[in-house]
Amino acid sequence: MRAWRVERPEPIDQGPMRFGEVEVPEPQAGELLVRVLACGVCRTDLHVTEGDLPVHRAGVVPGHEVVGEVVALGPGNSGEFGVGDRVGIAWLRHTCGQCRYCLRGAENLCPHSRYTGWDADGGYAEYATAPADFAYRLPDGYSDAELAPLLCAGIIGYRALERAALPVGGRLGIYGFGGSAHLAAQVALARGAEIHVMTRDSAAQELALKLGASSAQGAADPPPVALDAAILFAPVGDLVLPALEALDRGGILSIAGIHLSDIPALNYQRHLFQEKEIRSVTANTRDDAREFLAFAGEHHLEVTVHPYPLDAADRALQDLAHGRFAGAAVLVP
Repeated sequence: MRAWRVERPEPIDQGPMRFGEVEVPEPQAGELLVRVLACGVCRTDLHVTEGDLPVHRAGVVPGHEVVGEVVALGPGNSGEFGVGDRVGIAWLRHTCGQCRYCLRGAENLCPHSRYTGWDADGGYAEYATAPADFAYRLPDGYSDAELAPLLCAGIIGYRALERAALPVGGRLGIYGFGGSAHLAAQVALARGAEIHVMTRDSAAQELALKLGASSAQGAADPPPVALDAAILFAPVGDLVLPALEALDRGGILSIAGIHLSDIPALNYQRHLFQEKEIRSVTANTRDDAREFLAFAGEHHLEVTVHPYPLDAADRALQDLAHGRFAGAAVLVP
C-alpha cells in the first residue's frame, strides 16, 4: 500500500515526511483492518511531523481522523463490527482500564494511554488498523470527507466546550477558527449560545459569520461584550492574556490544543481575579466521542472540507501551517 511516514521531525516546509510503498498492516487480536476512505488533516499531525510532540514511534504514519471500511478482523474479534462496516478511528487508541483515572471515568488521563498516528500508524495511508473497542459507528447524512474532521476536530472541540462550562444562553468567545473551532461553534449555537470569534484570517472570519457568529474580529481584539466562557483553539500562548481579559466575572478559558507556545506572565488582578479560571484539555474519553457523534447525527453540522489526494498530504500540512484555508483539510485516497 501507499503511505506517508515521518522520516525526521522538522518544519513541514523542509520535508519531514516521505511517501512510498509499505506493507499492509496485519490486524492483531481485537483489532480491525480498515481500508481508508478519508483521513482528516489535524494540527496535531503537524505537531507530530514538526517535532513539537516527542517521537513515540520512529517513522510513524500520521493521521487520526480516519473514516474506513472494515476489510478484515484480527484473531478473536467478535465485537460489534463486521467486514463491510464503515467505522471511525480517532486519536485515543488504548487505555489500561485499570488505573484510578480509568476507573473514575477519566480515561483520557490514563498514564498508559496510546494514540493513533503517534504511538501507532495512522491514516495517511491506504489501510490502517485500530482496536475494535476504540472504533466508532458514524452518523448518517455525511460524506466520508465530511465525517473525517468530526473524529478529532469535532470530538476535541466538543470536549473543550464541555470544559468551558458555558452557561445556558451564555456568551462564548472562540480564539482561532479552524477545523475544530468551526464545529464546536455550531454545537454551542445549537444550544443557544451567543458566539464571538477572534481570528487573524479574513476567510475564517467570513465563515464564522456565515455559520451564525454574532461578531468576528482580529485574533487579539476585544470582543464587543464580556464573555461567560472562551475556548482557545490557536496554539498561541500569547492569546491566553487577551482571552482572560475578555472574560466576565467567573468566566472559564478552556485551552483545546495538545501543544501551546509559552504563555506570557499573567497579572493576577487583570487576568485571574474575580474567580476566572484556565482549564486545559487532555484528549477525550470514548464517551465524549460517542456523545458528540450522536449530536452530529441529530443536528446536521456544516463541515467545511478541502479535499486533497493522498499523495499531497505534505502540501495539505503546509497549507494548514500557513493558514491557506478555512475549515478542515481531508485526504481522500
